Amino acid sequence: MHLSPSGRSLDNTAARVLTNGVSMDVVTGTDWSAGEIDLIVADYFDMFSNELAGQTVNKAERNRALQELTGRSRGSIEFKHQNISAVLDRLFYPWISGYKPRFNYQGALVEGVERFLAAFPTFMTRTLDTTTVLHGFDDEAPLQFEQPPLSGPTTDERLPAMKRLIRKYDPALRDERNRSLGRQGEERIFLHERQTLLALGRPDLSDQVRWVAQEDGDGAGYDIRSFTPEGHEKLLEVKTTIGERLTPFFLTHNERLVSQERPEAFRIVRLFDFARSPRAFELHPPLENCVVLRPQVYRATFETASD
Repeated sequence: MHLSPSGRSLDNTAARVLTNGVSMDVVTGTDWSAGEIDLIVADYFDMFSNELAGQTVNKAERNRALQELTGRSRGSIEFKHQNISAVLDRLFYPWISGYKPRFNYQGALVEGVERFLAAFPTFMTRTLDTTTVLHGFDDEAPLQFEQPPLSGPTTDERLPAMKRLIRKYDPALRDERNRSLGRQGEERIFLHERQTLLALGRPDLSDQVRWVAQEDGDGAGYDIRSFTPEGHEKLLEVKTTIGERLTPFFLTHNERLVSQERPEAFRIVRLFDFARSPRAFELHPPLENCVVLRPQVYRATFETASD
């Protein structure tokens, strides 16, 4: 059994280290200690990385091992795993299949997740990036497009620990900084556009699809120039995330300008769940009808006084 993110098995000695030496007798009905929380969070993230890597995870065996280490019941451990899924859901991260989020978590659990991410700062990005590279995507497989969401997610503003964690691990900033993720997402949409036009009997237009961001660099206000089957131009700005469909994203001033100047052609293609099962939807201008836009960055310049 592997409970640590490093892949090492946790024997009783390692468990005592994680639990700060707390004695693990039968503790049903009591609050989880910080040590117990650290133990189950480490177990969750190790299962998470194994699942994303395509490895079989024996959840029942894991649960029994945690019962022996903590004295907690099977149901208590399963609920706590679902609580961890809920914390990851608030951070717009994928969560373990079968552990549907339960949002009645306590601040102590949020702090436990924060301790883990602080101790292993590259764990999530490394795990998800590696998974994406390993699995890649099938160039021939059609990309599933869905209807865009009608409303945004709810967030638990009552827990200061959760608000702090969201600020610390901003999902929009996380995706924005992941250049590799952005390039892979653009490539996926570029190939999808070419294949779609080819399948619709327009090889002439398929050959004209351009990956503008790759060929000319950033700055155009969109990433891909494509076409409708009728030959009308499409300007596609691709926003890729490892999270789910409601994950927030950044929009540059230039991208917004293009959406206003070319509303008939501009589209945001939101590509989500990229590390597992990539799907997408499109947002059409006016963007204010689709998303809530809030200013995040201000441009600072020096003005000299005129004589």
